[in-house]
Amino acid sequence: MFHFSRVHGTFNPPPLDLSPLDGPTLSPKPSWHYLEFIFNRKLSFHNHINFYANKAILMIKCMKILDNSTRGLNPCQKWLLYRYCAMQITFYSFQLWHYNKAPLSYLLRVMNKMQKRATLWIVGGFKTASSMDIKTIASLIPINLHLQKIGGRSQLRAHSLPPNHILYSLMSLCYKSPLPQHTLSLNSLTRQQHGLIKGHLVDMDNHFNKIVLSFDSINPELFPSHRIIDTFSNHFSFQPLSKVVNCNIAS
Repeated sequence: MFHFSRVHGTFNPPPLDLSPLDGPTLSPKPSWHYLEFIFNRKLSFHNHINFYANKAILMIKCMKILDNSTRGLNPCQKWLLYRYCAMQITFYSFQLWHYNKAPLSYLLRVMNKMQKRATLWIVGGFKTASSMDIKTIASLIPINLHLQKIGGRSQLRAHSLPPNHILYSLMSLCYKSPLPQHTLSLNSLTRQQHGLIKGHLVDMDNHFNKIVLSFDSINPELFPSHRIIDTFSNHFSFQPLSKVVNCNIAS
């Protein structure tokens, strides 16, 4: 049994007594593990970030054992290990908690601590060094900017989905999908309700609407007598210059 709540302050739901039905007393859990996702009662994902950030720190500590080998690790190899091993663990399922208008102050603080420990290991610096200085030396961008980059890429990745994908029935797309619109789709919401909704689906829908049509080289507007310069010829004026004057100016 699990409860979700958005109330401010501590939320302690009472246990469910099933003794009248000859059953046990069920006590709701403070967190819920499902498909390697960790949910808490208020969906703040603090437990989720703490678990994967500590797991990445543990991996960084284990990577230090490689320094005891015959040749050791150079900073470039340490950078590759951190980028392609530790960061992949930290950002696992980041779409659950990284979206527009989401409270990220605590989550970013935890991940910044993790990245600082990694940068100190990469460059071999001291703990008293400035975070921005060692990140610059280690060629690592801040966590918030990296999240914006991978978040935008994950939103654009939805363009590669087939037209009959279930996500299209929930989004307000500029083009029609063969699937019927869901009763809870974004098209059925008012503008005020749409502004109050937070989530990765809303960001994906906004990113879809920002995409413009690609350049078409065989479009009819590019043929003679159909071009813009032909249709609106009175809006263009040409002032030819002599080549001799241009040569004199260049000399």
